This record gives sequence, structure tokens and C-alpha cells, in this order.
Amino acid sequence: MTEPAPWTYLMDMDGVLVHEEHMVPGADTFLNALREHDIPFMVFTNNSIYTPRDLRARLHRTGLDVPEEAIWTSALATAQFLEKQRPGGSAFVVGESGLTTALHNIGYVLTDREPDYVILGETRTYSFEAITKAIRLVEGGARFIATNPDEKGPSREGTLPATGAVAALIERVTGRAPYYVGKPNPLMMRSALRQLGVHSENTLMIGDRMDTDVRSGLESGLQTILVLSGISDEHTAELFPYRPTKVVRSIADLIEHVKDPFWA
Repeated sequence: MTEPAPWTYLMDMDGVLVHEEHMVPGADTFLNALREHDIPFMVFTNNSIYTPRDLRARLHRTGLDVPEEAIWTSALATAQFLEKQRPGGSAFVVGESGLTTALHNIGYVLTDREPDYVILGETRTYSFEAITKAIRLVEGGARFIATNPDEKGPSREGTLPATGAVAALIERVTGRAPYYVGKPNPLMMRSALRQLGVHSENTLMIGDRMDTDVRSGLESGLQTILVLSGISDEHTAELFPYRPTKVVRSIADLIEHVKDPFWA
């Protein structure tokens, strides 16, 4: 009898493995089970602020051991997209080190003089001056890219405006909509599949959001698992016209099924 192809796991970071600065119970055991069975995995985040090295250190502080090469950000996906679209190009960037490092690594020049692109990413210090500059460059013909469409993000003090909200401001002024690279664009999923060298039909996407994680997984041809340890709850899930393959309370419920998923 032919052995079934091994599964690969893609998983969101916030709400699945960690909640703010704390590990979701069972996340460490789940990752250890993947390693024990030599199951490939990749951790995702739409947040473009941090480099994989930064995120590895953040996860390590919560008790999770994830190598840099197993972390895929919207900044990395954006850089990979641009490298294929316009190699050796130039960009005006509103963002932080996660995005600027990814662009430097593909040989992009960061400039405010006639750039090929205006690239909007996540930052905790959106500047009116930088946004105004971005608007004028887009009006002048620069192509408009945003790392992700998330309108808001959490903080200890409450909600923060995120990339999607600032992108909407620039779009409203310029009349030019950005191209969003991050989830729910399936481009981010497919770039990770290529990075891992695996096929979509034997890959699972675990996420806590119906509108980004589950949707991008479905549109990429993956099996999808919604965990209720983050943004979406069972009531929220019912509001969408599509369904995940499985809904579980948290990643801890998947530990005993990592090798042979119970719905496969």
C-alpha cells in the first residue's frame, strides 16, 4: 500500500501560538510534536514590523522555539513579490526594520526621489509627514503596495490603527488603491509553499481569523482549521459564507492528530 503524503502545517502566530506576550497553552507541545514526526511547518504573520530574527526572539521569550527560516512575514512576501515584478527597483517605504531589511536583502534602493513603488507597512509611529510624502509620490506615478490589509491591531492600551487603515487614507486622497500582498491574498500562502517545496493538497492552515487566515487558506486550496483562541469565535464564524475544514478550541486540541489529521 502506498504511504500517504506527509502533511505540512502553516499557522498564524498571534492568536494561535501566542496571545500578546504569552504562549497559548499547548503551543510548545504542538510544535514539539511536529518536530518529533519531522513534519514541515511555517509560522505566519501579517505584521511587517519585525524581522524573522526579532520574531524568533519574541517567541523564545514566551517559551516557543521556532527557527528563523520557519517564520514568514508579509514583509518577506512583499519583497519576494517585488523581486519577481521589478528586480533591482526602488521604493519609498513607510514601515520599520522588518520591511526595510527584507527590501535591502533583495537589492532594492530606498529613496524618496522618483521611486518605482510606495510601500506601506506596519509601524507604531505613523508620521503625517511620511504619509503626505507617500500621497504625493503615488500622485506622481509611483505604484502603491501595502504589506497587509489589517485595519487595526491590539495593544495593552487598546486598539491601534494598522496598515489597512492608513492605506485607506492614502487611497481616499489619491484615488489609487494599493495592491495588498499579505493575507488574505493567497499569494502569501503560495510563496510559503514554494519556500517549503510542498504541495497545497497536503497542507493545513491554522488561524484565528475567518477573514484572513481561513479565507487565504481556502483560496490557496488548503485544508483550514479555525482556532477559537484569538479573534474569531463560533458566532463570528457563522457570519461568513465559507467554512473552515475544522473548528477547535485551541492548538492544544490538535496535538494528538499532527501526524494523521482526524478529518483526512
